[in-house]
Amino acid sequence: MRAALLDNVSHRNLRLQTRLNPAWGDAVSAVPTVPAEFKRLQAHFPVVFQQSSQAGGFQPVALLGLLGECNSFLGLSGAEPWQADHLPWALERQPLLVGRDGDQGWVVHIDLDSPRLSESQGEPLFLPNGGQSPVLERRVAVLQALHEGMQGLPDFMGALLQYQLLEPMSLDIEQADGSMRRISGYYVIDEERLEALPGSAVAALHEAGHWFPIAMAVASLSRIPVLLAREQRLAQA
Repeated sequence: MRAALLDNVSHRNLRLQTRLNPAWGDAVSAVPTVPAEFKRLQAHFPVVFQQSSQAGGFQPVALLGLLGECNSFLGLSGAEPWQADHLPWALERQPLLVGRDGDQGWVVHIDLDSPRLSESQGEPLFLPNGGQSPVLERRVAVLQALHEGMQGLPDFMGALLQYQLLEPMSLDIEQADGSMRRISGYYVIDEERLEALPGSAVAALHEAGHWFPIAMAVASLSRIPVLLAREQRLAQA
């Protein structure tokens, strides 16, 4: 990675290839997310949690695959259009990064080693007058949403832990040969404990802005069997 502060002089000729490509690191089975994205994710991807050394001990992730290090929304060849109505922000913000500018807050960096960048292929990052192109404006907005979401993530995870709302995900999948495979390492919202919360706890979660993303994370779990069926169809194709 070769991160540099993005500017419209040094990088005026850069173009961005917006398609996804397994060779560019897009063939991942899970991507990090933040509560503000849960509503967009829940119609397509299960939202679960992984243990992390940051963000209150856990990081929410959107599952793109269950059976291995693969992204089942890339299609069979990886060259097809994205196979869902929402592209997770962690993929869409590529190749932009959050950088620090002393006490001035965050700034936009770009990974100059990214294979998505070119001076001959893709969408221009900057307009002829130096302004940001629509594709760059969108990616900067996505990067900002992710950054702001990460800033608030410790509070959200702290609330889940305070009310003991996380439980290990237990998922056994029957393989084609009849053997069973257990998917482990993820945590999900404990629905029984959530339903048993007293009104005061529900009110506190709602007041803090946590109740809605919790509900979206719970709703997203209905996508687990859909995701599994999708992967199995791809494996048989």
